[in-house]
Amino acid sequence: MSGYFKDIYDGLATAMVGMKITWKHLFTKNVTIQYPDEKHDIPERVRNRLYVNMDDCIGCDQCAKACPVNCITIETAKSLPEEDLGVASVGNKKKLWVTRFDIDIAKCCYCGLCVPPCPTVCIFMTPVFEFSEYNRDDLIYRYSTLTAEEAAEKVANAERAKAEADAKKAADLEAKKKAAAEKAAAEKAAAEKAAAENAEGDGGAPQENNG
Repeated sequence: MSGYFKDIYDGLATAMVGMKITWKHLFTKNVTIQYPDEKHDIPERVRNRLYVNMDDCIGCDQCAKACPVNCITIETAKSLPEEDLGVASVGNKKKLWVTRFDIDIAKCCYCGLCVPPCPTVCIFMTPVFEFSEYNRDDLIYRYSTLTAEEAAEKVANAERAKAEADAKKAADLEAKKKAAAEKAAAEKAAAEKAAAENAEGDGGAPQENNG
C-alpha cells in the first residue's frame, strides 16, 4: 500500500519540477522584440556567413580540403615569371592566380573547420545571419576578383607556359640522350681502333727461332 502512495507522490513531484519554469514565466511580463527593427545581441564567437578577403588569398586550397561538405570550390592558375602578384598581409608571397573561389553557403554546416587551416587568415565566419534568398543559385558566393575573360586568359597563359616548359624539358632530355649515345659510339670506336692496332702489332712482331 505504501508503494502505491509513493508512486503517486513521485508522479506529482516530477510534474511540479517540470512545471517550475512554466509557473515562473506565467506571472512574468512578456517582452516581444520587434524584429527586424530590434534584434538580439549576437555572441562574439558566433559562426554564420563565410567571407573571404581575396587580397590575402594565396590559393593554397587548405580551406576546401578541410570542408566536410565540399561547399568550397577553388581553381588556380600558376603565374608567369614576369608577373608579380605581391604578398599577403602576413608576408606569404602570392604565386597563383585564384581564377575561381566559390562558396555554396546553402551546403555550409557552419562548423568553422575551414578557418583554422588558412595560413593567411583570409577566410572567416561573420556575424551576418540574414542572407535568405528566393533562388538557391544566389546562395553561391563568388569571391574571385577576376572576370571570366581574365580567368580564361590566366589559365591559357599558365597552360602555354607549362607546355613550353615541358617541351624544353623534353628537348633537353633528348639532347642528353643524343650526347650520351654519341659519347658511347665514340668510346666504342676508340676501343675498336685500339684493339685493331694491338692486333696488328702482335701479328707483325718477329718470331724467335728455337732450332
